[in-house]
Amino acid sequence: MGSSAQARGAVGEPRTLTSVGGGGDPVEVSRLWHITLSVSGAEAPLAEVRRALEQLAHDHPFLLTSRYAHDHAEIRYWEEARDLHDAAAVALRLWGEHRSTARLPPWEIVGLEVIDRETYHQRIAAGYGPLPATPVGVHPF
Repeated sequence: MGSSAQARGAVGEPRTLTSVGGGGDPVEVSRLWHITLSVSGAEAPLAEVRRALEQLAHDHPFLLTSRYAHDHAEIRYWEEARDLHDAAAVALRLWGEHRSTARLPPWEIVGLEVIDRETYHQRIAAGYGPLPATPVGVHPF
């Protein structure tokens, strides 16, 4: 989980994971989930927020885009997981687990959206929902 979608080949195609030495029987199917994680808290200098989000993106290249302001940020990326529960659990740990290594602001998670690939593309086709992450990277709101 948490590896780059680009490293997996075709984005969003379910793949069967097989156990090592288990005779090749399928164990589980992994899917892609679009994650939007929102955080907020006390104001921090914009340069520090940007640097921290850039470090997080460098440490974890699966991050597609981050938008930030003095007191909040939004991180969007694809997560590979067996189901929504696993994808949400990984997303909820992201900020706290990397707070010290990336020197992220001490903000709290205030929002989380986890949708499957099909729902993401249905929303885009219908003209609503999170727009594709263009340009990829760290940007102010």
